[in-house]
Amino acid sequence: MSSKIPFKKPYTSAHDLVKLLQSRGLTITDSSKAERYIEFIGYYRLSAYMYPLLQMPKEEHCYKPGYSFDQVMMLYRFDKKLRLLIFNEIEKIEVAVRSAIVNIGSEMTGDSFWMTDESNFADADKFRHTMDLIDAELHRSREEFIVHFKQNYSNPYPPAWILAEVLPFGVITNIFSNIKTARIKKSIALRFGLQVAPFMSWLTIVTLTRNSCCHHARVWNKQNTIRPMIPNHMTGSWISLPTDELRTYFNLCIIKYFLNIISPQNDMKAKIDALLANYPAIDTTAMGFPKGWENEPLWK
Repeated sequence: MSSKIPFKKPYTSAHDLVKLLQSRGLTITDSSKAERYIEFIGYYRLSAYMYPLLQMPKEEHCYKPGYSFDQVMMLYRFDKKLRLLIFNEIEKIEVAVRSAIVNIGSEMTGDSFWMTDESNFADADKFRHTMDLIDAELHRSREEFIVHFKQNYSNPYPPAWILAEVLPFGVITNIFSNIKTARIKKSIALRFGLQVAPFMSWLTIVTLTRNSCCHHARVWNKQNTIRPMIPNHMTGSWISLPTDELRTYFNLCIIKYFLNIISPQNDMKAKIDALLANYPAIDTTAMGFPKGWENEPLWK
């Protein structure tokens, strides 16, 4: 027998929501400003930043003494800046991984058009699905280099290094995962000092983290649903302190590892230090940061 019930909560105005929060113990000194934030950001989105401020049991919706709507907005702004920081660093990883897959694949197959040749891939169904995505991207693309290729060349598809520039990163990683020749996949993964399986696992984490940033989703204290694989060995420095692999800190470690390979003089730690210094009230343990994280070989 189903225990589900119909959703019957009615729409509530921003004005009434402010009154509700105040009745639950959240201090709001400027009601009109709080109403504007709720109207233009959305109560449901902001509720993710209110949740950590609730007393136990949280189902009773009573706020801890001394907490205010200003602290809710502080968490919201911190999360926004963290997303921007993460997205900026992930861009460098995407570009580097895309380039490695294109260049190593083209060199080792000896075929400029290897990405659209079914013989290079293990799973025919997955290949056809990828080709559907490629066709859709090429059809909608108005990039000058794609228009130029279509107007001047008879090939049905551009070479890999042109094609890859219009494909979403998720399609690129799908292409990698379906490559039939093991030594090609191994060579690409080794470019980043990893074995194939953890390389694929970490790319999944990077992609999911990127998607959260793109969709403006909460990231600061989010718990992942996928546990990343831990490599048996790796070229670059890594972490040694006990760490929750499902928390944001571990995602940051994965991003930092890739950056240390791609750009050894990267300033990711300086950016994180500056962000945390600007928001001293942030509970870094909720993000998974262990005590002494800054002394880990990865971050030095």
